[in-house]
Amino acid sequence: MEAEREICALICRSDGIKAKDIACELDIDRKSVNQILYRSPLLKELCWQDRAFRWHGIMKQTRPHVGLQEYAGYYDTVKGFLALKEEEWLKTLTEGCTNIGRSLNDTRGLFHSFRDCREQMLALFLDLRDMIGENCLEWEIAFELRLKRSRYVRIYADVLVITENRVFSLEFKMKDRIDREEVLQAAKYCPFLEIMFGPGYEVIPVLVLTAATDFFDFVQIGGTDAVLPVCSGDMLFNVFDEYLEFLKK
Repeated sequence: MEAEREICALICRSDGIKAKDIACELDIDRKSVNQILYRSPLLKELCWQDRAFRWHGIMKQTRPHVGLQEYAGYYDTVKGFLALKEEEWLKTLTEGCTNIGRSLNDTRGLFHSFRDCREQMLALFLDLRDMIGENCLEWEIAFELRLKRSRYVRIYADVLVITENRVFSLEFKMKDRIDREEVLQAAKYCPFLEIMFGPGYEVIPVLVLTAATDFFDFVQIGGTDAVLPVCSGDMLFNVFDEYLEFLKK
């Protein structure tokens, strides 16, 4: 995956680049570059080739992440998110979900979960704005990320928060207890998001239990030594502080 990440980053930084130039720039043989470009399911989603055989990235790996709206039900700066009333936001989100092929079957309370996510994020950013000021308003936020443009790959995220150098991938569950399978689910797409956003970003998966209160802990991911933050909605601020260290400044 490291080679995929380097190739994707180079393509997304360019205005169009040929495979031979990618190979030269990264000191990789051209055959290997072509194999990755044509066989990688993820790069099939993130890149495209023009008639002159130049490769382009659908999403730029710079702030703002132009093109991210192609994969998200809703994408904007935090400032734009806070400016929308709930029904305006929900209308924009549902239209965006339709555009990206996200099913809107509400038999399991989908729209209630949408509203629940919004309330959690609204409370988080109001707290962040009070604590660290207007800088957080320039962060980016995406709801309902879906890489599902073809049959090759399925990558999901409930909410992404993109700071200057980190991507917080938030998996929301309307529960008050930890399910180990859901911990794995929250961590599952981290390697793919690292390719999508490039080497300038650290991806941090987080499991948020919206029916819990006053809870924050790190939970082991499967049988590995890696851990993942799990928190209640009212403790999301503390997760962000753990990595961005607002309270120590």
